[in-house]
Amino acid sequence: MGAGNAKAEEKIKQVVTLMEFILGDTSIPKNVRKAVSDAREKLQADDDLIVRTSGAIYALDEVSNDINLPAHARTQIWSIVSALESIRE
Repeated sequence: MGAGNAKAEEKIKQVVTLMEFILGDTSIPKNVRKAVSDAREKLQADDDLIVRTSGAIYALDEVSNDINLPAHARTQIWSIVSALESIRE
């Protein structure tokens, strides 16, 4: 179980890196960047892996359908959610 957990933590680090790109993109609406920031905080919290990933997925899922979200950002958010779902399983 330890090796799987280390692999999950590595994947979370990669997801956080993707989130950093979104947070730095000023073409993305402020409310979406706030949700990504909240999701990042949930991932970096000291909770159980399932709790962290589920909280982040929930936060991102809320904004992934935002009408003002540029197409490139929507694709990035979907890839982040997909990666988080694979970690959770």
